Amino acid sequence: MSRINTHKKTKKVRLDTMKLISAGFFGAIMLGAILLYLPFSNQQPIRFMDALFTSTSAICVTGLVTIIPATQFTLFGKIILLILIQIGGLGVIAIGTSFFLLLKKKISLSNRMILADSYSSSGPGGIVKFVKGAILGTFFMEGVGMVIYAFAFIPKFGVIRGAWFSLFHSISAFCNAGIDIIGGSSLNDFVTNPIISLNTMMLIIVGGIGFSVWFDLIFNGRRIVKIVKEGKQKLRWWHFTRVELHTKLAISTTVILLVLGTILIFAMEYTNPETIGRLSFGDKVLASSFQSVTTRTAGYTTVSQAGLHNATKLLCVILMLIGGSPGGTAGGIKTTTFAMVIITAISFIRGGSETECFKRKISKDNFRTGFTVLVLALFVYLSGTLAVVVIESDAIPVIDIMYETASAIGTVGLTAGLTPKLHELSQIILIIMMYLGRIGPLTFALVFGGMAHTKENLRELPERRIIVG
Repeated sequence: MSRINTHKKTKKVRLDTMKLISAGFFGAIMLGAILLYLPFSNQQPIRFMDALFTSTSAICVTGLVTIIPATQFTLFGKIILLILIQIGGLGVIAIGTSFFLLLKKKISLSNRMILADSYSSSGPGGIVKFVKGAILGTFFMEGVGMVIYAFAFIPKFGVIRGAWFSLFHSISAFCNAGIDIIGGSSLNDFVTNPIISLNTMMLIIVGGIGFSVWFDLIFNGRRIVKIVKEGKQKLRWWHFTRVELHTKLAISTTVILLVLGTILIFAMEYTNPETIGRLSFGDKVLASSFQSVTTRTAGYTTVSQAGLHNATKLLCVILMLIGGSPGGTAGGIKTTTFAMVIITAISFIRGGSETECFKRKISKDNFRTGFTVLVLALFVYLSGTLAVVVIESDAIPVIDIMYETASAIGTVGLTAGLTPKLHELSQIILIIMMYLGRIGPLTFALVFGGMAHTKENLRELPERRIIVG
């Protein structure tokens, strides 16, 4: 088979994957909305719009809600909500594959390629093992999180209720959903509780860093243990850094953003009595760290989001749009995309012609994909924000609308308390933004932009320059 035909076949498989992912999430959202709308899911009547909004928020692991789940849903409704969150966190494709694995069915090559694309993997080789590890690792971390939560929730709510709360919030935190069933104020009542705060931050970071980073670190850790056991060579610092470029970029960018976010939030909110102003110094650091972490598409809060200064809200908008890392449970344009664009700009300013980091070069095709994701995400964000501003007229400050729409497109879930108050048209826009944020604006654009009909361009066109800047 020729190179061109192989390339066309690969493009077609990827397009089919994108269609399947888009349709899978849409189908799961609609099924979830119907189940949440049923009478036995609710303690009081619910509008279908609220059921649809909640289902979208759960499947897209966002956390924005138009109702209070703790008082709206029955136990059955809350179980349905939890299942939707778990499906959204792992991905529709992975959930479907897990059933095949349980039934011991063989996974075809085309399905392996679909899995590889859905997890941003480089190829189908070892992808089934990867998915198994991701699913088992997810359940393990959620179990660990549940046990830690139990030390705080069981003494406060009793054994049965405390264990249920521990399970629900561990899954919600790991999947970066941020939906709670305690009340209407998220985790604000636990702002000074280190068990709740630190455990939630751990789950958010581990879930949002990406499964590929997990396995790369585990593989390198095993290599280090082998070196120590054999004793044939002395352990050096570079043994700890022998990981993939993606892992280095994801971890370093995450750490920088979390630390910088914590420092800036701490400084800007230090004297604000509506957020951290009344807390002790140690609790201010804890609350600031939590706010920085939760903007990575988690959605849980320990301080009032409406009470944040406008400057802090703007900072959080930027952090929400960046989001977490690829191949995990987080949303946003992703840390690696953001880092790649910044590194390219710095390289150009310094006179370089390549995108280089950690003594490696990133391909131009890789950069073009990342840059396209950035442009499309900003286009959806700005368009959605403008539409909501027009609908809501001057009734709501623009910064609060920017906060809400950034939370939607980044699948974050942080809210300044606007979502239930918005016009129904605005809520529909947020639903669309949450959906696009979960499947990715690039996926949507390629699926509905006629990629399947694009012919291979074999012509060499004349090159020209345009004036920029």
